[in-house]
Amino acid sequence: MAKDRERGAGVKEFKTQMQAARKGILTPEMEVVAQKENVAPAKIIELVASGAAAIPANINHKSLSAEGVGGGLRTKINVNLGISGDCQDYDLEMRKVDLALKFGAEAIMDLSNYGKTNDFRKRLIERSPAMIGTVPVYDAIGYLEKDLRDITARDFLRVLRAHAREGVDFMTVHAGITIRSIEAFRRGGRIVNITSRGGSLLFAWMEMTGKENPFYEHYDDVLEILREFDVTISLGDALRPGCIADSTDAGQISELIEIGHLVKRAWERDVLVMVEGPGHMAINEIAANMVLQKRLCHNAPFYVLGPLVTDIAPGYDHITSAIGGAIAAAAGADFLCYVTPAEHLRLPDLQDVKDGVIAAKIAAHAADISRNIPGARDWDNRMALARYETDWKKMFELAIDADKAREYRESAPPSDSHTCSMCGRMCALKITRSVLAGKEISLEK
Repeated sequence: MAKDRERGAGVKEFKTQMQAARKGILTPEMEVVAQKENVAPAKIIELVASGAAAIPANINHKSLSAEGVGGGLRTKINVNLGISGDCQDYDLEMRKVDLALKFGAEAIMDLSNYGKTNDFRKRLIERSPAMIGTVPVYDAIGYLEKDLRDITARDFLRVLRAHAREGVDFMTVHAGITIRSIEAFRRGGRIVNITSRGGSLLFAWMEMTGKENPFYEHYDDVLEILREFDVTISLGDALRPGCIADSTDAGQISELIEIGHLVKRAWERDVLVMVEGPGHMAINEIAANMVLQKRLCHNAPFYVLGPLVTDIAPGYDHITSAIGGAIAAAAGADFLCYVTPAEHLRLPDLQDVKDGVIAAKIAAHAADISRNIPGARDWDNRMALARYETDWKKMFELAIDADKAREYRESAPPSDSHTCSMCGRMCALKITRSVLAGKEISLEK
């Protein structure tokens, strides 16, 4: 969607979606979100003006089909991808992009951490209607060609500006890990310590230089850059728990308290905010954490990785994540970051990406049903009717993964096309339809 934010005699009336909403202006992006969510445009304006919902929409992302995150809107999902030093196949990563878009991911984060990544990022932004996110601190070392110790605060801001100029819609900025929050983390005695890649880089930089977190110390400069290009800040949780034993500890909560203050400072500059959350967390702690985050962060949209509800299932962490994600979203989380079966093991391949996206979409949709999101149950009701009528064509059309459903059906075809090979002539639906229609029932072959 083209971004034309000029209004009247060439005078620019607003810089960001939040500023527009506070002026009562319905932007093209807000209009798209209202249509997708089946919500009145005035409601979207209200949600964005208050910060309860974010519309990540960089002015330079021309192919974007805008999405709203938060404010009781549909739960969105994000797909992480990108190259590493050991896996440098950008063509494969672009195929992952296509797969993520096919299965309905609303966001894609480029987490590439090796070499010059901007060519891939520009291709991604040019091609993708999904919102694009990055973590600029990952890119700093390759972009600047400096050792971590030698990077300056201004260097970090240069990379941030480069990503914003290219068209990135939201950026993870770990501004909440400060000298003070590190003190709480040190006292905690964690098993896994810091599991956030960006958080670990900043922690190492702070320890080597003896300086405060540059994104915290120069937060006003960060906000000015983001405001210029209308980038949503996603306040990263550097001290998120990396195992269930470390969840809801002093380090995590100390950082969250600091993030709550940073949320308000961003809103004061008309910059929209999302807040990132755990991580690994036992089921019984998830709902309380969602309430705590919303309380401490002033109802800003909440973006969670998982949470993974157990640590014992490498190879199946798309399942542990989907369980936690469904509970989290039902309890107030707005945005789920997918997790693939390859989590903790390797860079995901195409099948891993597909499995991770579908697991996250199931979790998000299940949560939307529980929250009575308008239209969420309609999809399930159409599937239920198609099943009752054993309308296989319709069932495949409605399935989240039509190809897999069709393959399963065709791999063991029944003798009666109106049943499946599990129940055959004892199909409950067929029997019930016949009885209700006044027909005789015969179970003979």
